[in-house]
Amino acid sequence: MHLSVAAGKINKWAVRESGDTLEMIERPHGGISFVLADGQSSGEAAKAISIRVVRKVISELAEGVRDGAAARAANDMLYELRRGKVSATLIILSVDLDSGSLVITQCGDSGVYVRPPAGDLMLIESESPALGFYQHTRPTIDQVYLEPGLIALAFTDGFSHAGEHGGEPLDIPTAFEKIWQATPSVQAVADGLLERAIEADNGHPRDDTSILVLHVQSGDPEGPRSMRVEMPIPDNR
Repeated sequence: MHLSVAAGKINKWAVRESGDTLEMIERPHGGISFVLADGQSSGEAAKAISIRVVRKVISELAEGVRDGAAARAANDMLYELRRGKVSATLIILSVDLDSGSLVITQCGDSGVYVRPPAGDLMLIESESPALGFYQHTRPTIDQVYLEPGLIALAFTDGFSHAGEHGGEPLDIPTAFEKIWQATPSVQAVADGLLERAIEADNGHPRDDTSILVLHVQSGDPEGPRSMRVEMPIPDNR
């Protein structure tokens, strides 16, 4: 099998720093994990929160700690930092080769859609509170068998709430299907969904917005790996 992943991000309108942080790490026993956190509010304070959460999760995963325990460790860290006064939502998508599954870990008002081969998008909701509010938080964990055709979408609430202020919330499954049918690639989906979210907010995103798209395909398991990143760089001179 072959894995393709793409992401799209944009800041809240007129806010220089995004409160969302996305990182990836190779798992010690094979596979890869993507960690997406959304810090409370927006701007530099939110970014500081999300970075601390993601770094904590990444460091735990790098030591072979399981995803759920890594999420709980991040909650402990954040709770001890501010005693329930700051929070962050968290999503971990792990392509775990040990179990042959996609492990989905969530805390807070996050969002993950999964589409099995030849199926429809299904929303996997989090039943857990955001990190940092309570001393003891148990993440919501789901597992889906890895097979060609599997697609997963993970996103922060800036995407899921796009368009709500104007009374026309984004229909995520419909938007996904239209883009996928036109151009079946993860990059086209990430770019297209981000564009739809911006349009739904009349060109002015009302919150930091991040979208992660994962697709498992048939392919050579011994083939090469590649990664591509694009981002704007402000001129501070």
